[in-house]
Amino acid sequence: MTRPASRLRITPGGVLRGHVPVPGDKSVTHRALICAALAEGESTISGALDADDTRATAAALSSLGAGLDWHGESVRVRGTAGQPKAPGRELDLGNSGTGLRLLAGALAGRGVGAVLSGDASLRRRPMERIVHPLTIMGARIAMTDGHPPLTLQLGHGLRGIRYRLPVASAQVKSAVLLAGLAARGGTTVEDPYGTRDHTERLLPEFGIPVSVRAGEVAVEPGRLRGCDVVVPRDFSSAAFMIAAALLVPDSSIELQGVGVNPTRTGLLQVLARMGARVNVSGERLAGGEPVADLHVEAGRLKGTTVSVMEIPALIDELPVLMVLAAAADGATVIEGAGELRHKESDRIATMQAGLAALGIEMSVDGERLTIPGGGFRRGGDVDAAGDHRVAMSLALAGLAAPEPVTVGGARWIATSFPGFAERLAGAGVEAVA
Repeated sequence: MTRPASRLRITPGGVLRGHVPVPGDKSVTHRALICAALAEGESTISGALDADDTRATAAALSSLGAGLDWHGESVRVRGTAGQPKAPGRELDLGNSGTGLRLLAGALAGRGVGAVLSGDASLRRRPMERIVHPLTIMGARIAMTDGHPPLTLQLGHGLRGIRYRLPVASAQVKSAVLLAGLAARGGTTVEDPYGTRDHTERLLPEFGIPVSVRAGEVAVEPGRLRGCDVVVPRDFSSAAFMIAAALLVPDSSIELQGVGVNPTRTGLLQVLARMGARVNVSGERLAGGEPVADLHVEAGRLKGTTVSVMEIPALIDELPVLMVLAAAADGATVIEGAGELRHKESDRIATMQAGLAALGIEMSVDGERLTIPGGGFRRGGDVDAAGDHRVAMSLALAGLAAPEPVTVGGARWIATSFPGFAERLAGAGVEAVA
């Protein structure tokens, strides 16, 4: 991969037309890599996301004894048959909270001591939410003031538990389920929030039966078996292309093979209320996940209200939704957005500052956000605060601003969406050193 640009300069003026490729799903790629590395035999992962975050997870798995051969979007993995080796070094997960949290669950109870850490941003993210249930299961994990590095110590094995998620976190659910595969007795996670279900869809592909009932998911201890997995195109990445086409007049694009897992696509329901022209067709299954083709056309949007119950299915898309809301007619209210403060940055604060620089004063009342709408008033310089989704969202704001916009911190986009700027070059996005 080439070295990512440090800034994006946006000078709107073009249009977006035709097929726009979307990278593989980041969440599914992380999970497939981890399952394949713990499995017996070989696995092939097709359509994988080749980005900084997933490469960091792959490097950690290599240090644990898995063999990984990466060729573009295809990865061949030789598993450890559930017996990873001691890594002999600190495992650096870079900027990937998903990689670190899921790997902590996957390694717990497998007789391996390890230290899991990452970059400065990841070392600020809360880890008590996964350490607490894993400790109840019998894992011995030391933290640093509730943050990484996490030190997994050798213990006496895990026991299965019933655990109710205290927050809407698919990462916590997945960490507990993966730990349950190496525990004594069954493990059940109660999920009252309807968080994304990629792990429970993927485990049967690797030979692990999963019981899914209303509001809960359960697994029994078992051995993962190597298999072939097809990763869908990432809906969260597609969301930026959808937003770009909606914002740039006269645009009309096609996005093919995009994952439309209902736990991920809450944005589509919100956009429908806003009057967006997004057509979903050709739904089918790939690797246990529903995928479809999307056709998007530019058009005027209107403000709406997003309820707290909708947040889990669009948590990663909230920054780009704020941009669309700023360009819409009328105000948009987003309820229950507090979890945004615990991402790669405080996304409420960073988006509030970025929108303000472009003339949109988003008001914040606890977890309630109000974006006035009416369109961006000016261009200017904005900073992504080391957050890939903020960087891409503010770049899209530049497409709808009346003057050029420069986004600092664009190199972080490579963690999830390499090639982002190139896909939007026709609309006026330029990567600069």
